[in-house]
Amino acid sequence: MIESWRWYGEFDTISLSEVAQTGARDIVTALHDIPYGEVWPVDSIAARKRLIQKAGFEWNVVESLPVHEHIKRGEGDLRQLFANYRQSMANLASEGVKTICYNFMPLLDWTRTDLAAPVSNGATCLRFDAVRMAAFEIHMLGRRAAEDDYPEDVRHRAAAWFQQATQNDRDDLLAAIMAGLPGAFERYDVIGLRNILESYADMDRAALRANYHRFLQEVVPTAEELGMRLCVHQDDPPRDILGLPRIVSSGDDLDWVMDAYDSRANGVTLCAGSLGANPANDVPAIAAKVAQRIHFVHLRNVRKDPNGSFEEAAHLDGDTDMVALVRVILQEEARRRDTGRSDHNIPFRPDHGHHMLSDLTRDLIPGYPLIGRLKGLAELRGVIRALSS
Repeated sequence: MIESWRWYGEFDTISLSEVAQTGARDIVTALHDIPYGEVWPVDSIAARKRLIQKAGFEWNVVESLPVHEHIKRGEGDLRQLFANYRQSMANLASEGVKTICYNFMPLLDWTRTDLAAPVSNGATCLRFDAVRMAAFEIHMLGRRAAEDDYPEDVRHRAAAWFQQATQNDRDDLLAAIMAGLPGAFERYDVIGLRNILESYADMDRAALRANYHRFLQEVVPTAEELGMRLCVHQDDPPRDILGLPRIVSSGDDLDWVMDAYDSRANGVTLCAGSLGANPANDVPAIAAKVAQRIHFVHLRNVRKDPNGSFEEAAHLDGDTDMVALVRVILQEEARRRDTGRSDHNIPFRPDHGHHMLSDLTRDLIPGYPLIGRLKGLAELRGVIRALSS
């Protein structure tokens, strides 16, 4: 397994020289300054690669080459957006970056209600609280039918939270939810979010799947021609949010994705944390089922509550059996090696991490601290070494 590290380029306060001390070999990054739908220029890709290589790393996985919201909505004449996406793929391939992680989540890339929830040892973590999310949807956003998405006890507690919440509490909740909006270009207030959600008013699961199927038909042939691998990231959390359907949340969903375009180029970013947030998902079993199409792995863990809430756990301490999951990945690597594939090693990265120690006073991207991820990487490295012995 290839140790990788997500780095946000010019938006990241963690330097590549700091990352080098973790022992990771590869940098996973993207051109985060380019608006969605525009072509990634070869010169910009090459400059980023030179920067990464100068620091002693390789760049083999891009996370993410984003899918424009118009494509997800199936809105308007999409020919230019698809052409731009294919051109960006070609430009990445020309610089040797041939694995593309992406997602097909409408509007939000991920959703949390707390960006610094306390954990028992004084550190903080990302948390999704079902009560606060219900309070936001029902009482702040006023979304029609939101009450149908939450059980009665959660609705009662949400009403109580909203009644006692200060304006600062409500502002913090909105900011936490908006942190999941992709890129650095748009953030909404409550009225703005309500308006943008109207553009998805007629979007159901079947419609979103149809738009996703078209996306695969448009881009997977190009990936095949370029020798690239597309790998979809699962929904985070794996449930409908804000009335928006989610279609990459379970093993059955991944089966649909693989069947929608049957090609090794159409693969999976196996995210243990995203899948693990749904109690119905057996993450190691899902990984074993789709193993031959796994091109990239996010290893993190979550701890779930009965009411649908969850929070980021230490990498080896959550509800997912991380040792069993790593064993599945190593077995798939061995299978690929036995078939003579030179690209049998699968890149992974320690995903998220607790903010702890000196990271608590640094201005860091939520969920992406230095020390918490280093701790996770060290733990995972030990598991990999033990299972490989």
